[in-house]
Amino acid sequence: MTTDSPRNPSTSGRGPSRRGFLAAGLAAPALKAQPAPPPTPAADIRYRTLGRTGLKVTTVGCGCMVSADVSVIQRAYDLGITYFDTARVYSRGNNERMVGAALKPFRPKVVLSSKSQGRTKEAALADLDTSLRELGTDYLDVWYIHDCRSAADISPERLEAMEAARKAGKIRFAGATAHTNQADVIQGAIRSGRIDVVMHGYNFAMDKTLAPALETAHRAGIGLVAMKTMAGGHRRMSFYPTPDELKAFLKREGAMLAALKWVIHDPHVATTVPGMADMEQVEENVKAMAAPFSPEDAKILAAQLAYINPVYCRMCNRCEGSCPHGMPVPEVLRALMYADGYGQFPLGREHFLALSPEVRAVRCGDCAGCRVACPNGVRVAERLRRAQELFA
Repeated sequence: MTTDSPRNPSTSGRGPSRRGFLAAGLAAPALKAQPAPPPTPAADIRYRTLGRTGLKVTTVGCGCMVSADVSVIQRAYDLGITYFDTARVYSRGNNERMVGAALKPFRPKVVLSSKSQGRTKEAALADLDTSLRELGTDYLDVWYIHDCRSAADISPERLEAMEAARKAGKIRFAGATAHTNQADVIQGAIRSGRIDVVMHGYNFAMDKTLAPALETAHRAGIGLVAMKTMAGGHRRMSFYPTPDELKAFLKREGAMLAALKWVIHDPHVATTVPGMADMEQVEENVKAMAAPFSPEDAKILAAQLAYINPVYCRMCNRCEGSCPHGMPVPEVLRALMYADGYGQFPLGREHFLALSPEVRAVRCGDCAGCRVACPNGVRVAERLRRAQELFA
């Protein structure tokens, strides 16, 4: 199911401040098309089969969450990418509309997925109808139960929604996305007998405990789609780097490409959904398909891991319940990751504002000391104060 097959696309036709983030966001209005780039040298495109669905997908897909530009999505298609992923909640629905407009001329030639956070059968099916309308399509190739935190989130009611949608011809295959307790979610998907695809976090910074679950899922015919492949991004420097920061940045050049190659190197993973906000990211991500993971890549990622250890939350959830004020630490750090790691301040603030008013009102600077200790070395108190400074 995971044998790579090459293709040459040439024959197919195919620490900035909050003020800085706000300025960047205002300077780049959504849907503004970028100038067409010059022709790119042909690169080998690799396919794998998405589990028992039988769908052939490129090993690098396009995660559309951070995209706000029709031309970026179309460029990904032109370079050979065939898998595109969005969700009902991205950009409050605007992302689906943009993706639908970008892919309209190519819809029969791509594998398209979206997601719903609806907890009831009625809410999920209502989301699906809205997604189809916004995307301008009659069906989704994969429709995900979104944001599963445990196997219990793959509930009978949500599975009923999947079956109803499948019988109505609105979806081809059912999926679930695993955000925390990933091995448990994957096992729940297997036990359900009705989930065909699982999207899960997977990157070089994670420990090895997920590997057995991925192997089991692969043997069970579950198609595996890796997200969070860049381990939080962190490809940008501050606006005014010190000489030491500049030196460290230059040493880490190529880290994002190496990170994506690391994930593709695992034969259990069918495809990946790295975010693609601009043409440069599209071009770089496509290169990862044909280039093998090398010893030099391993050295680059070792340096990158040392760099991100104090700031990257792995969403392991082992700090859950440690804050006496009820702060959901992984959720706050996830919002900060979008801003600091991916340079997407509006997306980060949107996630922060979705938290309860009580959580948003907490100020970590008011505590004499932080009781939350991260087993991976994240400077939790510092990162939480940073999030509150940016978003609150």
